[in-house]
Amino acid sequence: MALATCVGAALVSCSDEVEPAAGQSAASPAADARLARLAQQAAVTGSLGVIVRVDSGDGKPVEIAKQAAWTKDDHTLAVGDQFRVGSNTKTLTATLVLQQVAENKISLDDTVEKWLPGAVQGGKDITVRMLLNHTSGLGDFLLTPEFLPSLTGQEKRTWTPEELLAITPGQDPPAEPGETYSYSNANYEALGLILEKATGSSLAELIKEKITGPLKMKDSYLATDADWDTGQQHVTGYEPNAERLKKILSGTVDLPDGVGFAGPERPDDNVDTSAIDPTWSWAAGGMVSTAADWQTFLTALNSGELLPKAQMKQMRTTVDAPEEGGGYGLGLMKVDTACGTVWGHTGGLPGYSSEIYTDATGTRSVAVFSSTNFGIKDKVAATANKALVEAATCQMLGKPQPSDSPAG
Repeated sequence: MALATCVGAALVSCSDEVEPAAGQSAASPAADARLARLAQQAAVTGSLGVIVRVDSGDGKPVEIAKQAAWTKDDHTLAVGDQFRVGSNTKTLTATLVLQQVAENKISLDDTVEKWLPGAVQGGKDITVRMLLNHTSGLGDFLLTPEFLPSLTGQEKRTWTPEELLAITPGQDPPAEPGETYSYSNANYEALGLILEKATGSSLAELIKEKITGPLKMKDSYLATDADWDTGQQHVTGYEPNAERLKKILSGTVDLPDGVGFAGPERPDDNVDTSAIDPTWSWAAGGMVSTAADWQTFLTALNSGELLPKAQMKQMRTTVDAPEEGGGYGLGLMKVDTACGTVWGHTGGLPGYSSEIYTDATGTRSVAVFSSTNFGIKDKVAATANKALVEAATCQMLGKPQPSDSPAG
């Protein structure tokens, strides 16, 4: 598993047969109660704080907020709290690009070099489509020696998209543009710049004009610094301290000794990462939102409200991405779950991990937020988190929850 903070732990497909628990229907008080137990189990085994919101399209969403006891000293979690949704932002950025495609201002076959001369290595062979579906051949800048101290908050530096593109390596192993899927935040840094050049507006202005304004997403905005909206409550995010982080990632990422997240020390070898500046993530992951707001966006998108049919079809044309649970389209993940196929994205920043999906029609939606990203990569925590996401997704789809999940 790569150390990629703008990709949350993707929902893994489950091949086991799903059976209803005794006396339990897909949507019932018993199912709701069991989902709450799974949320509490996830919170106490490593997710620390969990928000679950299931909207079956009937106007009566199930809303759950659970947290580890000690975290209440920092903040009492509520379902409506603001949250850094990380790479879910990519779906929004892709929507903005495809709106411009529909207006013939951008073509999916345009080269990066056309829009950003000299900004991206090999840009003359990389198209807008390749940026959107991560087949550009670009690697990621996250673990480069230049950027890692900013990722962890140890270095306070404001990065421009141009600077991040300049330190972006090629894929390892190398791949030609259009050849293979490989997730990279650099792709969406470039797309943000292309959007601004094509429209003459800032990304923040486009988001307000095209998405959050029309959809009345009053609790959503693009972060421009490390501060939060002082008028709203926000989730406190945590990550393991340096010693525990190295143990969790052992065998997957070889971290140098002492690499850890900046922030106040908290119980159980955790660090409060809420004040780490996320603005580097920008078009790749800079949105702050709530579960209800982002479900509003994703349901509007997948129900056809934001894009013409032609562009929606392009968005859902996927390349193989087994690490994401299925396929990756143009800023949209196709995830094959135990209870059916869902569409959406995952997100992660220091202290924040999220999975948000809808059914194929955009009628039903689910959001699961966890107040840690790397903390749920621990085996026990990952198992509990996966069980929660699977159960919440099945309930969203109107199917019985998997009966073999923990706390069942």
